[in-house]
Amino acid sequence: MYSRKKIPQQLKNERVILFLRRHKFIFLKDCFFFVLGFFFPVIIYFILKNLHFYFEGEIFKALFLLLASAYYLMILLLFFTAFVDYHLDVWIVTNQRILNIEQKALFSRTISELKVNRIQDITSDVNGILETFLNFGNVHIQTAGTEERFIFKQVPDPSRIRKKILTLLKQSKHFEEIMKKKDKIKT
Repeated sequence: MYSRKKIPQQLKNERVILFLRRHKFIFLKDCFFFVLGFFFPVIIYFILKNLHFYFEGEIFKALFLLLASAYYLMILLLFFTAFVDYHLDVWIVTNQRILNIEQKALFSRTISELKVNRIQDITSDVNGILETFLNFGNVHIQTAGTEERFIFKQVPDPSRIRKKILTLLKQSKHFEEIMKKKDKIKT
């Protein structure tokens, strides 16, 4: 849906610096639980079969098959919901602004925008053993005023992202200073 070449309401002379999604480990962790969930009806089937728990009748077999099918459909729906949430949560840093696109639910999305020159503070944090070894964490961007913080959640290499945004901020302020000097020269 979004890519490095196509971003929502792209401005003139705007180029993408960073295109971020959550770390792949986050989605793989969710997939692990879905794979475990697939074995649950099979385990129940063998437990009930070994206990001879009225498993001889055709009605029980049909009922078990119906419940197992409904369970598998629910697991698939939850898997695809998790995939959509992972794939459509995107943070885009351009030379002019930062876009925060979060998929809240299957049919609910929030898009926030922040001009680069409004950034006051950038913090990155990595908490935990897995996060340290796999090098992923959060990047917090604070602006002046009452606006809430932008949080890039569970992104790979948060310190590199923080440094890149700081560099972009310095270039932006430097660019503003140059434009102000040009305006003074013209007048």
